[in-house]
Amino acid sequence: MSNPVFFVPAGTLDGLGVGSIATVTGPEGRHAATVRRLAAGEPVDLVDGRGTRARGAVERAEGDVLAVVLDAVEREPRPAYRLVLVQALAKGDRDELAAEAATELGVDVVVPWQAERSIVRWKGERGEKSLAKWRSLVAAAAKQSRRAWVPDVDEASDGAALAARIGRAALAIVLHEDATEPLGALLDTFAARQTPHDGEVLFVVGPEGGISPAEIDRFTSAGARLALLAPHVLRSSTAGPAALAIAGDRLGRWPARTAP
Repeated sequence: MSNPVFFVPAGTLDGLGVGSIATVTGPEGRHAATVRRLAAGEPVDLVDGRGTRARGAVERAEGDVLAVVLDAVEREPRPAYRLVLVQALAKGDRDELAAEAATELGVDVVVPWQAERSIVRWKGERGEKSLAKWRSLVAAAAKQSRRAWVPDVDEASDGAALAARIGRAALAIVLHEDATEPLGALLDTFAARQTPHDGEVLFVVGPEGGISPAEIDRFTSAGARLALLAPHVLRSSTAGPAALAIAGDRLGRWPARTAP
């Protein structure tokens, strides 16, 4: 079983090594001491959300303080390609479910998208609260998944901003039920032709009412490809995570398959 993970602010683990003592305070320290009731000697991981993971054993956990004697400090580099989920705002909590599951499946960036057919609208204070909620959900999902990197959740994007981002991407894919090219085949071709570099692979998921024809024209004109994800229609909460699972395999983000 993997060690429990506790977040520390970025920079906290800088300069620390084997034998150093790292101290976690505030809500994370309190959770370790009063909720998890960790005892001296129990193994834990500390991560800063920016790729640094420290492994160690509890020295003490009391009040709102967790002190850990470090056994190792590792830096997990960013993958060559950043997987980006562009998730259209959707009613209920389907968009939030998509962001949460995408985090578990390895997404690097989540972009809330105000699509033409989105019923939900982020404006003013509501938009600020919704963005904060998405970021909180993603951080919690990263912790639950024992990730060293917490995905970024960008400001909400409109069609114009998204088209510009598509134009800069290494690959941009619009998941669409009328597409003829299978997603797996498109990713295989991309993986075979490209050499690793610092770029984005975008997956664009529409709202309940679908992506409008005008948006499809705009995005394909900017360089996006249409891809078919499944033989049947998936909900907006499911499509993005399903695509990321395929991408994790086809782009080498997940462990390679081995013969039994």
